[in-house]
Amino acid sequence: MNRRNFLGLLTASGLGLLTLPIISHADDDGKKGGAPVLFPVPTNTGLNGNIVVVGGGMAGATVAKYLRLWGGTGVNVTLVEQSPSYISNIMSNTVLTGQRDLSSLVYGYDTLASHYGVHRITDEVTAIHAGQKQVSLANGGSLAYDRLVLAPGLQFDLLPGMTSLDEYDTRIPHAWKAGPQTQLLHDQLVNMADGEDVVLSIPLAPYRCPPGPYERACVIADWLKSHKPNSKIIVLDANPDIIVEKENFLHAFTVTHAGVVDYRPGSTITHVNSANLGIDYVRGGIAQHIYAGVINAIPPQRAPQLLADAGLLNSPNGRFAAVNVLSYESTAQVGIHVIGDASHTTQPKAGHIGNQQGKTCADAILRLLGGQQPDPAPVTNSACYTPITATTATWLSAVYQFDPMTGAMTIPSQHNNGNAIAASAATTGNYKDMLIWFNTLMGDTFS
Repeated sequence: MNRRNFLGLLTASGLGLLTLPIISHADDDGKKGGAPVLFPVPTNTGLNGNIVVVGGGMAGATVAKYLRLWGGTGVNVTLVEQSPSYISNIMSNTVLTGQRDLSSLVYGYDTLASHYGVHRITDEVTAIHAGQKQVSLANGGSLAYDRLVLAPGLQFDLLPGMTSLDEYDTRIPHAWKAGPQTQLLHDQLVNMADGEDVVLSIPLAPYRCPPGPYERACVIADWLKSHKPNSKIIVLDANPDIIVEKENFLHAFTVTHAGVVDYRPGSTITHVNSANLGIDYVRGGIAQHIYAGVINAIPPQRAPQLLADAGLLNSPNGRFAAVNVLSYESTAQVGIHVIGDASHTTQPKAGHIGNQQGKTCADAILRLLGGQQPDPAPVTNSACYTPITATTATWLSAVYQFDPMTGAMTIPSQHNNGNAIAASAATTGNYKDMLIWFNTLMGDTFS
């Protein structure tokens, strides 16, 4: 299959109900473009139910859309999201280097509401009452449900030495949720004196978008060479080594951006001073201290407190919600499904996987409403493109299948010995394909 046709179908693999073509929404420059194909919501499925979806990111928007698209008008879907629109984390690193404006990454919910009939509420869910099958809203109201889908994203921990989350918003942005912090980090890079260094910290896995921090190091390094030629980026990785696409990122650090990226694996941060931009860390048992012109501190991440209060954080490390991946129903509470970054699975925490989990979850809920069992053999795919320079990119792709022996989604051993497949090198062709992939994925989720 031609790769570009394959890219257009990536978001549509593996689900029995999904037979619709996905139409690319990419212009040549990668900006939003092209009229989306809006498929009709059926009226004669015979299914009925009241589904509340919490969170309007990649996973939440997808499950809301496909519950209606596959379930029909008898399936009432309410999407609760406190933000008026979604800002894509994918491609947000290019905002840091001025290649994109943040506004180009903003996606609204108008089509989900006007065409697919999703009931949209701009509010925050403050409590889950599983026994009563209700959720409480910040405005004082409540919503009843037959099934509850939680796609709330993540919350970010403080690093040692920090006293308030406000420090991320004003001094040391993580920008791991696209928005004002993304713009702040961009501005800090622009205003940094030539010769000062950027320090980027990477938390222990799991975290959102495994290749993302290494990608960020590359795009910033590429930008520094043109705009701050006497500066470098120091990468303090809490992990013992590059955790994904090792060969490609090692080549980028040591060849493409040689002398600009200073990669220091096995670095555990012990103190951050956001006032004077100082960082203490331990590497190889030796305590060290550095100062930075800009600190991009990517902190450890966990599912939001809402899920903890509901008793759903039962993963081995107690930070995420364990689920049955046939339906993404919580293993701690029946009738509640958790998808996206807040769930604990063997799949990466990434936007493409969020889209895939949303479809698997929608399929399972509709089967359950119809008195059936979830698909016993779901398939998801994970695709991720990574800019290495302003014009070149690599990619990583994997297909996950359900393993009944472990109850987990795994890459079959016959597929590249059970490993994801990575691009052999960063190329301009990959960069162009990245733009097609991105716009197709976002179109499938929000259009």
